[in-house]
Amino acid sequence: MTAPTSAPAPAPAYAARLRTYARGRGRTRACALARRPGEPRWARPGLLALLLGTALLYAWHLSASGYANSFYSAAVQAGSVSWKAFFFGSLDAGNAITVDKPPAALWPMALSVRLFGLGSWQILLPQVLMGVAAVGALHASVRRHFGPAAGLLAGGVLALTPVAALMFRFNNPDALLALLMTVTVSCVLRALEDARTKWLLWAGAAVGAAFLTKTLQAFLILPPLALLYAVCAPTPARRRLVQLAAAGLAVVVAGGWWVAAVELWPASSRPYVGGSQHNSFLELTFGYNGLGRLNGEETGSAGGGGGRGGPPGAGGGGGAWGESGLGRMFNETVGGQISWLLPAALILLAAGLVATRRAPRTDARRAAFLAWGGALLMTAGVFSFMAGIFHEYYTVALAPYIAALVGAGTAVLWDARRTGRAAALTLAGTVAATAAWSYVLLARSPDWLPWLRWAVLGGGLVAAAVLALALALPFAVRLRRLAGPVAVAAACLGLAAALAGPAAYTLNTVATGHRGSIVTAGPSGGGPMGGPGRPDGPARDGGRQGQAPPTPNDGPAAGAPPGGGPAAGGPLAGGRGGGPGGGPRGGGTGGLLDGQTVSDRTADTLSRNAADHTWIAAAVGAQNAASYQLATGHPVMALGGFNGSDPSPTLAEFKEYVADGRIHYFVAPESRGGPGSGGPAGEIASWVESTFKKTKVSDTTLYDLTRRSSLSGV
Repeated sequence: MTAPTSAPAPAPAYAARLRTYARGRGRTRACALARRPGEPRWARPGLLALLLGTALLYAWHLSASGYANSFYSAAVQAGSVSWKAFFFGSLDAGNAITVDKPPAALWPMALSVRLFGLGSWQILLPQVLMGVAAVGALHASVRRHFGPAAGLLAGGVLALTPVAALMFRFNNPDALLALLMTVTVSCVLRALEDARTKWLLWAGAAVGAAFLTKTLQAFLILPPLALLYAVCAPTPARRRLVQLAAAGLAVVVAGGWWVAAVELWPASSRPYVGGSQHNSFLELTFGYNGLGRLNGEETGSAGGGGGRGGPPGAGGGGGAWGESGLGRMFNETVGGQISWLLPAALILLAAGLVATRRAPRTDARRAAFLAWGGALLMTAGVFSFMAGIFHEYYTVALAPYIAALVGAGTAVLWDARRTGRAAALTLAGTVAATAAWSYVLLARSPDWLPWLRWAVLGGGLVAAAVLALALALPFAVRLRRLAGPVAVAAACLGLAAALAGPAAYTLNTVATGHRGSIVTAGPSGGGPMGGPGRPDGPARDGGRQGQAPPTPNDGPAAGAPPGGGPAAGGPLAGGRGGGPGGGPRGGGTGGLLDGQTVSDRTADTLSRNAADHTWIAAAVGAQNAASYQLATGHPVMALGGFNGSDPSPTLAEFKEYVADGRIHYFVAPESRGGPGSGGPAGEIASWVESTFKKTKVSDTTLYDLTRRSSLSGV
């Protein structure tokens, strides 16, 4: 008898096929973190480190921003207590008026607050998770075509982009938009591999969701992506067109269901559409948030290139929102936000297209360069020449495209370094150009880490020179044994020099609280209408700030609750007030861009008998109203919407509300020359002042709308 033998192990090729089948058909629980056959052992730990590092970076010191943009925080608070306000994106639970955007970006934050209570962490943590998801999605897409090192580099570049660190810790819609745009391009690239319709449908659904986040900005990348698929998809032309039509239908369904509901809903039973002049979301989409952004003719705007005036102190030859033109992405106000690796991305895009010029029409790598590059050029071109409202933080939309091109282009050139001298010299030139541009950007803040710009410049130039010598020059052949290790060391030095500048700006950004409507990353600040959100001043009259004021070293405020907010169900986050403004102020329209500081006495006065009224108060302008709403936890009507210029409510409607006892107080504006002073909001203010008794509470002037003045004759 012979001894039994154990069953032979599967052949390596068969085992690889089994893994491929399980991965492709979803028969195992393997996820994107699983190591693919042939990938290095460090690929999976590297991805885990990237995602964990991004999460820790973006979550660090998160509560320093308090309520961040109180305009959106007030809408989040309203949506957390009223499903109707949740659906429409209302500024208040009484559903007087909506924000001037669709509500998709508000929904994750409102659900978080509904579950865990109102607070800074509860509002901002969903944005952090979006940042981690964007980094993960970008890594997966770049890794798929260019390898794990390229994926890690792309994800790291995105995580360390200053404006990305700013917006993935802030409550503006741009965080969700950047995530959805990354997902859209990734899905199109998956569809281009084998012409599977489902990936195009997923891309269309992502664009539709992005439309419900920030309207027409979601469509900027559609022309280059649609053209790319129409030309390069590996399927007959007729099927390509049918698939694109199906994807277009997915866009309409995913983005149009909410629009149809709003437009068909009786206007008398829904909130007024903020930002529009005729209570129409379609008007808002194609006017104020659409063509008005391009030509500057935004009716009801606080300013614009060719619109109705501009913000105080703004202007210049390019209009109220700064100089437009090809140099806008590199100028003093925008450059430090996004352009650190923009020259490198453009160089590497060109290099990648040259390297793949002889590839077949359906080549996946060339398609990746065209997709990310087309999205970058299209979006940057619109941003550069738009004459309407433009803020520096809009450029977060460019961050995933730049990061993808840097990761993909670096991988292609590095792989070609031994066979092509041009590839080696291009790689060296990219490092040198990036170091030189980083020096320029760092020099714009001469008093901040002055040594860093010299270290970046010196390290980058040395790395570029060594790369050129080790990889490109003929005599390197004689030193082949040394060329490899030297080139790797030089590449590491060049990478460190390229990322040092944006990483330093990013660390400065996450260590600083940012509040208000317009914020910027990094130490330089500045912009047409302001820089980083200004810290709250000390509260008066014993009041505490709703956005916990930073200590002199930007640490947590004394007396602020751990985690940036109270226990679930509490109405406040670190005290009362919603003001991100530069010190306490009374009521008024000074809150167009910043909120107010609300004292305890004022909040207590407004909160009395709150259950007897739909709105405890009305105030001109959304930021103004948001401060009192966040301070009290009760609905406050924003007269005129964000700018105070929307025709809602009219004087007649306001009188009806008052007659029905639905509004308790009116918060008097500090001055009569501010936003909204000439429209319905101004008419309401004049009527209230001539009809009702006023009282002074701390620094705030209130009119009790339930008590008429004896001089009113009524």
